[in-house]
Amino acid sequence: MSPTRRGLLAAAALLPAPARAQAWPTRPVRLVVGFTPGSSTDVTARIFAQAFSQAWGQPVVVENIPGQGGAIGADRVAKSPPDGATLLWGANGALTIVPTLQPVGFDPLKDLAAIGRTLSMASVFLVANGSPFHSLGDVIAAARVRPGGLAYGTPGVGTPQHIAVEMLCRLAGIRMEHVPYRGANLADVMNGVLPLGVQNSGVAMPLAQEGRIRAIAVSSLQRSPAMPEIPTVAEQGFPGFEALSWFGLMAPAGTPRPILDKVHAEAMRVLADAEQRARFAQLGLDPAPSTGEEMQALIAADIQKWARVIAEAGIQAGR
Repeated sequence: MSPTRRGLLAAAALLPAPARAQAWPTRPVRLVVGFTPGSSTDVTARIFAQAFSQAWGQPVVVENIPGQGGAIGADRVAKSPPDGATLLWGANGALTIVPTLQPVGFDPLKDLAAIGRTLSMASVFLVANGSPFHSLGDVIAAARVRPGGLAYGTPGVGTPQHIAVEMLCRLAGIRMEHVPYRGANLADVMNGVLPLGVQNSGVAMPLAQEGRIRAIAVSSLQRSPAMPEIPTVAEQGFPGFEALSWFGLMAPAGTPRPILDKVHAEAMRVLADAEQRARFAQLGLDPAPSTGEEMQALIAADIQKWARVIAEAGIQAGR
């Protein structure tokens, strides 16, 4: 490091916290993503990282640390210095589902500081075009005739899609056989190999809109603006049913509040931008802005909500 740069950093350290936050960032920022490049989590993180870089005049570099449903990346951030140099683009599975299913090295409520939720994404219930199922009621009726004999596929054990279907099974009083995939299962659904598939709307929406697959329900409380013709699960006999995937920004616990506020303010500007909102809609995403406090409360509520489903369904990691 040059003497000039060392001097600037030393001078910045002597500034009061609000002034330091105004000057922050003075070096590149890591935005950790707990999934592989090209995933929905990664794609959305890069949109925000680019906007942050332009606004702050410093590179915001996405770092992919996949594994354990996103929990390995979250753990890395939780153990990073709370200086604003490392942020987390967190997905709800890693923060509210995985910690119940298996040991993780961090407490999402104590070791991470919530900055704010940003985006949400519904899951879509899908069948082949030639399927006899034209509604969620048809699926439930078939499952009641053959308890445990109807299979459904999701992107994997413990994913929001898996937990959503198991919550529906508890409410409907049915049993279905879970077939976990590593990622998308739409080819088997379209070919009729798999009776029912559940995927996030970003993956499902283009195929449904092209008429290559039949969407029979969405897991959001209200109909998706991108697919307004598809009824919600709630509309089909389960009032209040909601099971979303969502993304939010977090930092190591102890990160100065002025830095958290600066990140939050810029994230909200991204969500308010009309061009970005159109881009999110194309990806099957809905803006879901919140404060850090609201995100923290959501994490706590979702942990309890999904832990109950996991216990009642007997879900275990890897099974």
